[in-house]
Amino acid sequence: MIGMEKAKALLGLLVLAPALAGSAAEVPRDSLREELLISPLPSGDVAAVFQFRTRWDTDLLQRRDVSHYGLFPKALGQLISTYSVRELHLSLTQGFWRTRSWGQPYLQAPPGAELWVWFQDSVTEVDKAWKNLSNVLSGIFCASLNFIDSTNTVTPTASFKPLGLANVTDHNFLRYAVLPREVVCTENLTPWKKLLPCSSKAGLAVLLKAERLFHTSYHSQAVHIRPICRDASCLSVSWELRQTLTVVFDSFASGHGKKDWSFFKMFSRTLTEACPLASQSKVYIDISSKDQEKELLEVSPAPLSVYEASVQGDKRTYAVYDLLNPALFSGSRSLNVQLKWKRPQDDLDLAVPVLHAQRYVSGYGLQTGEISTLIYNTHPYRAFPVLLLETVPWYLRLYIHTLTIITKGKENKPSYIHYQPAQDRQRPHLLEMLIQLPANSVTKITIQFERALLKWTEYTPDPNHGFYVSSSVLSALVPSVIARKEEDEDLSPLFASLFPSFDGSSFFVRLYTEPLLVNLPTPDFSMPYNVICLTCTVVAVCYGSFYNLLTRTFHVEEPNRGGLAKRLANAIRKLRGVPLL
Repeated sequence: MIGMEKAKALLGLLVLAPALAGSAAEVPRDSLREELLISPLPSGDVAAVFQFRTRWDTDLLQRRDVSHYGLFPKALGQLISTYSVRELHLSLTQGFWRTRSWGQPYLQAPPGAELWVWFQDSVTEVDKAWKNLSNVLSGIFCASLNFIDSTNTVTPTASFKPLGLANVTDHNFLRYAVLPREVVCTENLTPWKKLLPCSSKAGLAVLLKAERLFHTSYHSQAVHIRPICRDASCLSVSWELRQTLTVVFDSFASGHGKKDWSFFKMFSRTLTEACPLASQSKVYIDISSKDQEKELLEVSPAPLSVYEASVQGDKRTYAVYDLLNPALFSGSRSLNVQLKWKRPQDDLDLAVPVLHAQRYVSGYGLQTGEISTLIYNTHPYRAFPVLLLETVPWYLRLYIHTLTIITKGKENKPSYIHYQPAQDRQRPHLLEMLIQLPANSVTKITIQFERALLKWTEYTPDPNHGFYVSSSVLSALVPSVIARKEEDEDLSPLFASLFPSFDGSSFFVRLYTEPLLVNLPTPDFSMPYNVICLTCTVVAVCYGSFYNLLTRTFHVEEPNRGGLAKRLANAIRKLRGVPLL
């Protein structure tokens, strides 16, 4: 248990770490940088991280009458001006990043759709602006963001601080929501690519072939918009749009069987040229190896340069291919980088991440249950705090008095806790805690809940599939093994800014746990169908016959005495003594 003053200091350092990453230097009025990072994973798979950063040296909030747009998308620029958006972060993810097998993620997002927005303090009706903004984004990206309402929206107090300007303290202008059941497909990727200055016609975007990108184990596309200070005093502001796409190519799903990789095997395409509007276009291949005497990968063609940096607290080496360098395409018209393993993947050392977590639901029956979260700190001697955010729907009624935090068999009291109870059909539960993680420890967090009974109109089209609970969010300053050197942001790769560092001894990481699938008491929806069939049968047979008897008119007819032929035949039969007809 640490002191309250120390806890507040750690909390402030934790949530402001992304904003303290440094301000950008002077750049041209309109600039574009594109970058591709290829990282072989310890499991034998390959992760590809695309980043497209568009920076515009203008203030869209003060100049609301901007009519000319260059590289910056006009649709997003008008969105910022209309709804007074300070920051916007949207991600659409299919799959889950397996931290234990793939290592620390470069840019993780929860499964489904995640949206969090900071509004300007001039906005008087934040909820109305939030609702209108989500509806507009739903039309731009062809997603189900219009289903965001008060039942899945929360206002965190510490977990999501602005990544751009750090002079925001009122969390009432922040809104956060997750749709864990959102399905990501080609309809979401197409409008995302159209926001790029070169679309998918040139540059690294040529590799964005939907058929290959969605045939992967993990797919996450995101849009991040924030203001950036252009000088130390922050008198002038630039707007930065960063579009990221992360995919993990599964060797077994691709039919490669952990063999060699190449651009053509991964994307079914090769690179021919850079985007003519880009000021920088580079490809980075992670060729790092723990054992310097035994190289792990061999890349061809040979890179023209090599870059060494400290990323995720570890020293890494990258092969660099600059698409703007004419010498790169001197021997061939296309660039098809090939990765060959020098030793079997079975011999690779699987490095366990310093921070990782998992979550699951326990219990039996359809009345009560328990949510358990395990947070691992595998550092041998360093302890650090972690900020946990839990968002639970209202139909899972939490018993907050059952909250327990156990570390190494002892109770671990949080240094900071904020809980907002849910209201039925109005808002979800919100729980934020700052927990100290001892070195080489496992912290278990449990809380019990009770399942509520829904109205029959509140069930989803497939109620027996279950109801999703969004992922937990973990924010922490993870200790690094190697101190990171301060570098100019415009000279360093874009992926280096994904892990901002405050003092060089630790780096900021935001992780997400698995989403939960919880079953609720569900009525037998086949019974209404049976009742309808039975009712229709009763109406058709009983009521129909009774109604027919009541409304039918009966007429009595006299018997027919017969015609002339019959009378003549009876006269003849009478004379002969034969019975009459």
